[in-house]
Amino acid sequence: MSQVVPNEQSPVIELAIDLLSRASVTPEDAGCQKLIAERLSAVGFTNESMVFADTTNLWSRRDTNITIEDQAKTPNTPSNNSNDIVFCFAGHTDVVPVGNLDLWNTPPFEPTIIDGMLYARGAADMKGSLAAMIVATERFVEDHPDHQGSIAYLITSDEEGPFINGTTKVVDTLEARNEKITYCIIGEPSSTNSVGDIVKNGRRGSISATLTVKGKQGHVAYPEHVKNPIHLAMPALIELSQVEWDKGNDYFPATSFQLSNINSGTGATNVVPGHITALFNLRYSTELTDEIIVERVEAILNKHQLDYDIDWTFNGKPFITEHTGAEHGFLHAVSQAILTVTGNETQLSTSGGTSDGRFIAPTGAQVIELGPCNATIHQVNESVSCDDLEKLVDIYYHCLVNVLCSHK
Repeated sequence: MSQVVPNEQSPVIELAIDLLSRASVTPEDAGCQKLIAERLSAVGFTNESMVFADTTNLWSRRDTNITIEDQAKTPNTPSNNSNDIVFCFAGHTDVVPVGNLDLWNTPPFEPTIIDGMLYARGAADMKGSLAAMIVATERFVEDHPDHQGSIAYLITSDEEGPFINGTTKVVDTLEARNEKITYCIIGEPSSTNSVGDIVKNGRRGSISATLTVKGKQGHVAYPEHVKNPIHLAMPALIELSQVEWDKGNDYFPATSFQLSNINSGTGATNVVPGHITALFNLRYSTELTDEIIVERVEAILNKHQLDYDIDWTFNGKPFITEHTGAEHGFLHAVSQAILTVTGNETQLSTSGGTSDGRFIAPTGAQVIELGPCNATIHQVNESVSCDDLEKLVDIYYHCLVNVLCSHK
């Protein structure tokens, strides 16, 4: 195995190593955003730190015409004027816990390069992307200092956690002052086999529920004196699991209902329990709304005459950035950037979990997720290809060029 020391690295690898050396487990930022802000400030960005409770967020913007202070006084209203375009890079500095340290081949917060792979917690998800975005932006500003529109960064330390005080709060702040994002690239690891082979142009909605069905506890030998909640609940749960919620559409697969946990019983074999608790989730397409899902689920529960309580958690609505076919459409600009750098056509996907795009897209922004390969995310020995990070720099750079230098 060959290991390379940091001072031999290119700008993107050097910056990635600096970010990865910081143990920023959710909601900690560990100084990552300060480093990012300093780099962006050096190329003309105005930084605004937004701290909500335990979460640190960064909104940074470069406009060739106005500053953030001016923007707050004269809110941006989208129009056909190319100078109204706000191209935003979004991402997160927080990472998931490292897990069992004994299973790591190298210390998770001591970035190590072995045979062209950079190992560290957050290498793929998503500090490698952040480093590539920043280096691409620095290069773009140097080459095109008088570019059209604005470039912005929306960075949070609360993406991997409860997502309460992160991107959603920043978006609320921007919306309150009518500051709009036009186009957004989120650096989530979207790729599968090679960088840029897949981009996420949308995500399914997600809605979860905790269902408690009530019965009457008692001795198993006296069924006439009990109401077994397990027996009562199972027909309804089976029906819910077999419902065809929709058929999906051109962008989304059919909605999926999945039971994730069922819990009941007292631990004794001779006692009928007093209740059963079931957890389930639906990942749903744009064919449905959360209101429709709630109505249909509760109609089935009521049909089975259950005595129940249900608590709903609304994790995010579905969103989609459609391919308009226009020469200057956002998807076209991103696809062309990938083609220019890799020589390959990208594929569109809405698979996987949720992302912070669910908070940005409802404002009217077009959102695309584009990042490195996701094979090792959240795993021990998480890693990213150094070559892929170099390619990401070029791809992000060409995205900026295609949008801010070619938009009509």
